[in-house]
Amino acid sequence: MNIKLGVVLIILLALFGCGQPAASGNLQKVGLLVPETIDDKVWGSKGYKGLLKIQSEFGVDVFYKEGMNEEQKIRSAIEEFQENEVNLIFGHGSEYANYFNNISKEFPDIHFVLFNGKAVGENVTSLNFEAHAMGFFGGMVAGEMTKTNKVAVLAAFEWQPEVDGFFEGAYFQNENVHVDIQYVQNWNDTDTALTLLDILIDNENDIVYVAGDGYNIPVIEKLKEEGLYAIGFVSDQLDLGKGTVLTSTVQHIDTLYEVVARSFDEGNLESGELYYDFQDGVISLGKFSPLVEDDFRLKIEKDIEEYIESGLLPNQL
Repeated sequence: MNIKLGVVLIILLALFGCGQPAASGNLQKVGLLVPETIDDKVWGSKGYKGLLKIQSEFGVDVFYKEGMNEEQKIRSAIEEFQENEVNLIFGHGSEYANYFNNISKEFPDIHFVLFNGKAVGENVTSLNFEAHAMGFFGGMVAGEMTKTNKVAVLAAFEWQPEVDGFFEGAYFQNENVHVDIQYVQNWNDTDTALTLLDILIDNENDIVYVAGDGYNIPVIEKLKEEGLYAIGFVSDQLDLGKGTVLTSTVQHIDTLYEVVARSFDEGNLESGELYYDFQDGVISLGKFSPLVEDDFRLKIEKDIEEYIESGLLPNQL
Protein backbone atom coordinates (compact mmCIF):
# COMPACT_ATOMS: atom_id res chain seq x y z
CA MET A 1 0.00 0.00 0.00
CA ASN A 2 1.29 3.48 -0.81
CA ILE A 3 1.96 5.61 2.25
CA LYS A 4 0.68 9.12 1.96
CA LEU A 5 0.40 12.12 4.19
CA GLY A 6 -2.99 13.69 4.07
CA VAL A 7 -3.27 17.30 5.15
CA VAL A 8 -6.73 18.72 5.62
CA LEU A 9 -6.74 22.51 5.52
CA ILE A 10 -9.52 24.84 6.57
CA ILE A 11 -10.47 28.42 5.81
CA LEU A 12 -10.57 29.90 9.28
CA LEU A 13 -12.51 33.00 8.34
CA ALA A 14 -15.34 30.95 6.87
CA LEU A 15 -15.24 28.56 9.78
CA PHE A 16 -15.53 31.19 12.48
CA GLY A 17 -18.08 33.08 10.41
CA CYS A 18 -20.32 30.04 10.83
CA GLY A 19 -20.04 30.30 14.59
CA GLN A 20 -17.89 27.20 15.08
CA PRO A 21 -15.96 26.99 18.37
CA ALA A 22 -12.18 27.12 18.18
CA ALA A 23 -9.57 25.37 20.26
CA SER A 24 -8.98 27.64 23.22
CA GLY A 25 -6.58 25.69 25.39
CA ASN A 26 -4.10 22.87 24.90
CA LEU A 27 -5.12 21.65 21.45
CA GLN A 28 -2.83 22.84 18.64
CA LYS A 29 -2.95 20.41 15.71
CA VAL A 30 -4.12 16.81 15.42
CA GLY A 31 -2.68 13.78 13.66
CA LEU A 32 -4.24 10.44 12.70
CA LEU A 33 -2.50 7.15 11.93
CA VAL A 34 -4.51 4.36 10.31
CA PRO A 35 -3.09 0.86 9.74
CA GLU A 36 -4.69 0.43 6.33
CA THR A 37 -6.82 3.08 4.60
CA ILE A 38 -9.40 5.76 5.30
CA ASP A 39 -11.42 4.47 2.33
CA ASP A 40 -12.54 1.12 3.79
CA LYS A 41 -16.08 2.44 4.46
CA VAL A 42 -15.94 1.04 8.01
CA TRP A 43 -13.27 1.47 10.71
CA GLY A 44 -10.70 3.59 8.88
CA SER A 45 -13.35 5.79 7.31
CA LYS A 46 -14.89 6.47 10.70
CA GLY A 47 -11.54 7.55 12.10
CA TYR A 48 -11.11 9.98 9.22
CA LYS A 49 -14.62 11.28 9.80
CA GLY A 50 -13.70 11.85 13.44
CA LEU A 51 -10.61 13.78 12.37
CA LEU A 52 -12.72 16.02 10.12
CA LYS A 53 -15.15 16.58 12.98
CA ILE A 54 -12.29 17.82 15.15
CA GLN A 55 -11.18 20.11 12.36
CA SER A 56 -14.65 21.56 12.00
CA GLU A 57 -15.38 21.91 15.70
CA PHE A 58 -12.06 23.34 16.87
CA GLY A 59 -10.68 25.17 13.84
CA VAL A 60 -7.31 23.40 13.89
CA ASP A 61 -5.20 21.88 11.16
CA VAL A 62 -5.36 18.09 11.00
CA PHE A 63 -3.12 15.53 9.32
CA TYR A 64 -3.39 11.83 8.54
CA LYS A 65 -1.20 8.99 7.34
CA GLU A 66 -2.32 5.66 5.91
CA GLY A 67 -0.56 2.30 5.88
CA MET A 68 0.89 2.85 9.34
CA ASN A 69 1.53 -0.77 10.27
CA GLU A 70 5.29 -0.95 10.89
CA GLU A 71 7.40 0.56 13.66
CA GLN A 72 9.70 2.60 11.44
CA LYS A 73 6.80 4.02 9.43
CA ILE A 74 5.01 4.99 12.64
CA ARG A 75 8.11 6.64 14.11
CA SER A 76 8.70 8.63 10.93
CA ALA A 77 5.08 9.74 10.87
CA ILE A 78 5.23 10.88 14.50
CA GLU A 79 8.42 12.85 13.84
CA GLU A 80 6.77 14.48 10.84
CA PHE A 81 3.68 15.32 12.89
CA GLN A 82 5.92 16.85 15.56
CA GLU A 83 7.57 19.09 12.96
CA ASN A 84 4.07 20.25 12.02
CA GLU A 85 3.31 21.15 15.68
CA VAL A 86 0.83 18.32 16.21
CA ASN A 87 0.29 17.70 19.92
CA LEU A 88 -2.56 15.14 19.84
CA ILE A 89 -2.15 11.92 17.82
CA PHE A 90 -4.79 9.23 17.35
CA GLY A 91 -3.54 5.74 16.50
CA HIS A 92 -6.67 4.22 15.02
CA GLY A 93 -6.51 0.71 16.43
CA SER A 94 -5.27 -1.58 19.19
CA GLU A 95 -2.08 -2.32 17.25
CA TYR A 96 -0.68 1.08 18.26
CA ALA A 97 -0.52 0.19 21.97
CA ASN A 98 3.02 -1.20 21.97
CA TYR A 99 4.31 1.48 19.60
CA PHE A 100 2.89 4.38 21.61
CA ASN A 101 3.82 2.91 24.99
CA ASN A 102 7.42 2.48 23.86
CA ILE A 103 7.85 5.80 22.09
CA SER A 104 5.77 8.23 24.17
CA LYS A 105 8.59 9.23 26.53
CA GLU A 106 10.55 10.54 23.56
CA PHE A 107 7.72 12.95 22.71
CA PRO A 108 6.55 14.41 26.04
CA ASP A 109 4.75 17.31 24.34
CA ILE A 110 2.47 14.97 22.36
CA HIS A 111 -0.48 13.06 23.81
CA PHE A 112 -1.00 9.66 22.18
CA VAL A 113 -4.45 8.06 21.90
CA LEU A 114 -5.16 4.49 20.79
CA PHE A 115 -8.08 2.06 20.86
CA ASN A 116 -8.75 -1.12 22.82
CA GLY A 117 -5.32 -1.65 24.28
CA LYS A 118 -3.13 -1.14 27.31
CA ALA A 119 -1.86 2.39 27.87
CA VAL A 120 1.42 3.01 29.71
CA GLY A 121 2.76 6.49 30.35
CA GLU A 122 1.55 9.92 31.39
CA ASN A 123 0.83 10.94 27.81
CA VAL A 124 -0.87 7.76 26.53
CA THR A 125 -4.61 7.06 26.60
CA SER A 126 -6.51 4.00 25.42
CA LEU A 127 -10.15 4.41 24.38
CA ASN A 128 -12.29 1.33 24.91
CA PHE A 129 -15.87 0.71 23.84
CA GLU A 130 -17.91 -1.17 26.45
CA ALA A 131 -19.11 -3.49 23.71
CA HIS A 132 -20.83 -6.16 25.81
CA ALA A 133 -24.14 -4.29 25.85
CA MET A 134 -24.19 -3.55 22.13
CA GLY A 135 -23.57 -7.25 21.47
CA PHE A 136 -26.41 -8.11 23.86
CA PHE A 137 -28.94 -5.96 22.02
CA GLY A 138 -27.74 -7.23 18.65
CA GLY A 139 -28.19 -10.76 19.99
CA MET A 140 -31.75 -9.95 21.06
CA VAL A 141 -32.57 -8.97 17.48
CA ALA A 142 -31.05 -12.19 16.16
CA GLY A 143 -32.88 -14.30 18.75
CA GLU A 144 -36.16 -12.69 17.81
CA MET A 145 -35.74 -12.88 14.03
CA THR A 146 -34.19 -16.32 13.47
CA LYS A 147 -36.32 -18.90 11.68
CA THR A 148 -33.94 -21.84 12.19
CA ASN A 149 -33.14 -21.09 15.85
CA LYS A 150 -29.50 -21.07 14.78
CA VAL A 151 -27.55 -17.81 14.74
CA ALA A 152 -23.84 -17.07 14.62
CA VAL A 153 -21.05 -14.65 15.40
CA LEU A 154 -18.21 -14.24 12.93
CA ALA A 155 -15.75 -12.35 15.12
CA ALA A 156 -12.13 -11.34 14.71
CA PHE A 157 -10.81 -12.28 18.18
CA GLU A 158 -11.86 -14.14 21.31
CA TRP A 159 -11.37 -11.09 23.54
CA GLN A 160 -14.16 -9.07 21.89
CA PRO A 161 -16.76 -8.45 24.64
CA GLU A 162 -19.56 -8.17 22.09
CA VAL A 163 -19.28 -11.91 21.44
CA ASP A 164 -20.40 -12.93 24.93
CA GLY A 165 -22.93 -10.13 24.87
CA PHE A 166 -24.45 -11.42 21.66
CA PHE A 167 -24.72 -14.94 23.07
CA GLU A 168 -26.44 -13.69 26.22
CA GLY A 169 -28.85 -11.42 24.32
CA ALA A 170 -29.85 -14.09 21.80
CA TYR A 171 -30.52 -16.62 24.56
CA PHE A 172 -32.41 -14.03 26.65
CA GLN A 173 -34.74 -13.35 23.75
CA ASN A 174 -35.08 -16.97 22.60
CA GLU A 175 -34.29 -19.87 24.95
CA ASN A 176 -34.34 -22.29 22.00
CA VAL A 177 -31.60 -20.52 20.07
CA HIS A 178 -28.17 -22.03 19.38
CA VAL A 179 -25.25 -19.64 18.89
CA ASP A 180 -22.36 -20.73 16.68
CA ILE A 181 -19.10 -18.74 17.04
CA GLN A 182 -16.16 -18.58 14.65
CA TYR A 183 -13.01 -16.46 14.92
CA VAL A 184 -11.07 -15.08 11.96
CA GLN A 185 -8.05 -14.11 14.13
CA ASN A 186 -7.64 -10.98 12.05
CA TRP A 187 -9.68 -7.82 11.46
CA ASN A 188 -9.06 -7.80 7.71
CA ASP A 189 -8.71 -11.41 6.47
CA THR A 190 -11.62 -11.58 4.04
CA ASP A 191 -10.64 -14.96 2.57
CA THR A 192 -10.68 -16.68 5.97
CA ALA A 193 -13.89 -14.90 6.93
CA LEU A 194 -15.68 -16.12 3.81
CA THR A 195 -14.40 -19.67 4.36
CA LEU A 196 -15.73 -19.64 7.92
CA LEU A 197 -18.99 -18.15 6.67
CA ASP A 198 -19.48 -21.19 4.43
CA ILE A 199 -19.21 -23.37 7.54
CA LEU A 200 -21.78 -21.24 9.36
CA ILE A 201 -24.16 -21.43 6.41
CA ASP A 202 -23.72 -25.21 6.16
CA ASN A 203 -24.69 -25.39 9.84
CA GLU A 204 -28.02 -23.71 9.00
CA ASN A 205 -27.32 -20.43 10.75
CA ASP A 206 -29.67 -17.91 9.20
CA ILE A 207 -28.39 -14.76 10.96
CA VAL A 208 -24.72 -13.81 11.36
CA TYR A 209 -23.33 -11.04 13.55
CA VAL A 210 -20.36 -9.95 11.45
CA ALA A 211 -18.16 -8.61 14.26
CA GLY A 212 -15.08 -7.71 12.25
CA ASP A 213 -14.88 -4.37 10.49
CA GLY A 214 -12.35 -5.26 7.79
CA TYR A 215 -14.30 -8.15 6.28
CA ASN A 216 -17.91 -7.47 7.17
CA ILE A 217 -18.96 -5.87 3.90
CA PRO A 218 -18.05 -8.87 1.66
CA VAL A 219 -19.53 -11.22 4.27
CA ILE A 220 -22.80 -9.29 4.29
CA GLU A 221 -22.85 -9.32 0.49
CA LYS A 222 -22.47 -13.11 0.55
CA LEU A 223 -25.30 -13.42 3.08
CA LYS A 224 -27.45 -11.32 0.78
CA GLU A 225 -26.72 -13.68 -2.12
CA GLU A 226 -27.74 -16.62 0.06
CA GLY A 227 -30.98 -15.00 1.22
CA LEU A 228 -29.75 -14.90 4.82
CA TYR A 229 -29.48 -12.10 7.36
CA ALA A 230 -26.82 -10.06 9.13
CA ILE A 231 -26.30 -7.85 12.15
CA GLY A 232 -23.95 -5.06 11.04
CA PHE A 233 -20.91 -3.88 12.99
CA VAL A 234 -19.22 -0.51 13.77
CA SER A 235 -21.19 1.41 11.10
CA ASP A 236 -24.90 1.51 10.35
CA GLN A 237 -24.87 -0.93 7.44
CA LEU A 238 -28.54 -0.96 6.54
CA ASP A 239 -27.66 0.56 3.17
CA LEU A 240 -26.04 -2.77 2.24
CA GLY A 241 -29.53 -4.24 2.04
CA LYS A 242 -32.70 -3.55 4.01
CA GLY A 243 -33.76 -7.13 3.41
CA THR A 244 -30.46 -8.48 4.72
CA VAL A 245 -29.15 -6.23 7.51
CA LEU A 246 -31.62 -6.42 10.39
CA THR A 247 -29.80 -3.72 12.39
CA SER A 248 -26.22 -2.80 13.30
CA THR A 249 -24.23 -2.29 16.48
CA VAL A 250 -22.82 1.16 15.86
CA GLN A 251 -19.75 2.72 17.45
CA HIS A 252 -19.85 6.49 16.92
CA ILE A 253 -16.12 6.93 16.64
CA ASP A 254 -16.40 10.41 15.16
CA THR A 255 -18.29 11.57 18.26
CA LEU A 256 -15.70 9.98 20.52
CA TYR A 257 -12.91 11.78 18.67
CA GLU A 258 -14.63 15.08 19.36
CA VAL A 259 -15.16 14.19 23.04
CA VAL A 260 -11.48 13.31 23.45
CA ALA A 261 -10.26 16.42 21.63
CA ARG A 262 -12.43 18.65 23.80
CA SER A 263 -11.18 16.94 26.95
CA PHE A 264 -7.57 17.40 25.82
CA ASP A 265 -8.16 21.04 24.88
CA GLU A 266 -9.57 21.68 28.36
CA GLY A 267 -6.67 19.88 30.04
CA ASN A 268 -8.86 17.05 31.31
CA LEU A 269 -7.78 14.08 29.19
CA GLU A 270 -6.66 11.31 31.52
CA SER A 271 -3.95 8.80 30.74
CA GLY A 272 -4.56 5.07 31.01
CA GLU A 273 -7.63 3.16 29.87
CA LEU A 274 -10.95 4.99 29.45
CA TYR A 275 -14.27 3.23 28.79
CA TYR A 276 -17.36 4.41 26.89
CA ASP A 277 -20.85 2.96 26.42
CA PHE A 278 -24.42 3.81 25.39
CA GLN A 279 -24.57 6.31 28.27
CA ASP A 280 -21.82 8.38 26.66
CA GLY A 281 -23.62 8.72 23.33
CA VAL A 282 -20.94 6.81 21.43
CA ILE A 283 -22.69 3.42 21.03
CA SER A 284 -26.16 2.72 19.63
CA LEU A 285 -28.12 0.32 17.50
CA GLY A 286 -28.48 1.41 13.90
CA LYS A 287 -31.63 1.68 11.85
CA PHE A 288 -33.84 -1.38 11.68
CA SER A 289 -34.80 -3.39 8.63
CA PRO A 290 -38.50 -3.17 7.76
CA LEU A 291 -38.52 -6.93 8.41
CA VAL A 292 -38.26 -6.18 12.14
CA GLU A 293 -41.77 -5.66 13.48
CA ASP A 294 -42.55 -2.34 15.15
CA ASP A 295 -43.64 -3.93 18.44
CA PHE A 296 -40.26 -5.60 18.92
CA ARG A 297 -38.35 -2.53 17.74
CA LEU A 298 -40.16 -0.36 20.29
CA LYS A 299 -39.50 -2.94 23.01
CA ILE A 300 -35.77 -3.08 22.39
CA GLU A 301 -35.55 0.70 22.14
CA LYS A 302 -37.20 0.88 25.56
CA ASP A 303 -34.76 -1.73 26.88
CA ILE A 304 -31.87 0.42 25.67
CA GLU A 305 -33.32 3.50 27.35
CA GLU A 306 -33.61 1.57 30.62
CA TYR A 307 -30.02 0.36 30.26
CA ILE A 308 -28.82 3.93 29.76
CA GLU A 309 -30.64 5.02 32.91
CA SER A 310 -29.88 2.05 35.15
CA GLY A 311 -26.76 0.41 33.73
CA LEU A 312 -28.61 -2.93 33.86
CA LEU A 313 -29.26 -5.14 30.87
CA PRO A 314 -32.70 -6.81 30.53
CA ASN A 315 -31.37 -10.10 31.93
CA GLN A 316 -30.14 -8.26 35.03
CA LEU A 317 -33.44 -6.63 35.96
